[in-house]
Amino acid sequence: MAVDVVTEIVIERPPEVVAAYASNPDHAPAWYVNIQSAKWLTEKPLQAGTQVAFTAKFMGKALAYTYEFVVCTPHQLVMQTQAPFPMQTTYTWQATPNGHTRMALRNMGHPKGFSKLLAPLMASAMRRANKKDLKALKAILEGR
Repeated sequence: MAVDVVTEIVIERPPEVVAAYASNPDHAPAWYVNIQSAKWLTEKPLQAGTQVAFTAKFMGKALAYTYEFVVCTPHQLVMQTQAPFPMQTTYTWQATPNGHTRMALRNMGHPKGFSKLLAPLMASAMRRANKKDLKALKAILEGR
């Protein structure tokens, strides 16, 4: 069973500001509830092919995984990992009529083995975590 979770929020900052902050892996531990660290495995700047190792805690388990960035544009960022199960994370940034940003965070993956049985629970936990993450990002960028 696939996991496909999309979460959105409006941040009262221009898209280029939101994209610059959110797409920087160095900032991930500040706004992602579960991410504990991010380490660049390739040279900066961020571009297609960049690899970053993350450590996180999810559903009570410690995780270590490497994301490879495959799309890096001013309006979209796509990164993917193979372990602990194939997962693709996509950020999109769209300007609202008043110059703010509608940001979408999508996690799509295909759990393997035992994780397959937990897919519905994983989707629910991801949705909760993503909502917290986007609220934290909003608070940081809006200075609240």
